[in-house]
Amino acid sequence: MSDHHPSKPHVLARRSVARSRLFHVEEMELRFSNGAERTFERLGGTGRGAGAVMIVAMPDPDHVLLIREYAAGVEDYTLTLPKGLVDPGEDIVSAANRELMEECGFGAHRIEPLVELTLAPNYMRHRMQVMLATDLYPRRLPGDEPEPLIVETHAIDELSALLAREDFHEARAIAALYIARDKVRAEASEPSLW
Repeated sequence: MSDHHPSKPHVLARRSVARSRLFHVEEMELRFSNGAERTFERLGGTGRGAGAVMIVAMPDPDHVLLIREYAAGVEDYTLTLPKGLVDPGEDIVSAANRELMEECGFGAHRIEPLVELTLAPNYMRHRMQVMLATDLYPRRLPGDEPEPLIVETHAIDELSALLAREDFHEARAIAALYIARDKVRAEASEPSLW
């Protein structure tokens, strides 16, 4: 197996195909290193924010907070992790703590990055910073949700039971929980985490 990667395709042209309040569809004409040319479309944000955060909030080493919210894409209520956009001028730790306060009614004394995730990278530029929040305290901030979110507490070691549910299926949340669970297990002997 070789470590050699082909060079990135040359962008011949970019065109805006459509734009809405939240999304921008861009068409890209690409020429690959072997001479093949293709047209790709990708979905991007409007550029108003500085990314997005998803929070694995753990009130104790064995449990995680999940929210139940309406997901317009699947036209149903889903169980997922709290998440939101990073506001301009806001760092990812502050954004994660703000979203946690808005969506779950808790702040965190300790927030650390876990991983950066993408979703459908062939079609979207979107990147999500997953953060682990521990040492929680009660604090509610008003959010922009159209209705109050339901906050549920679930055991981090019962991920297979969550996966068996019809309302828990967001790939980024699933990956984030497995990564957080493995990190917490690896640090179980470190008392400073809690």
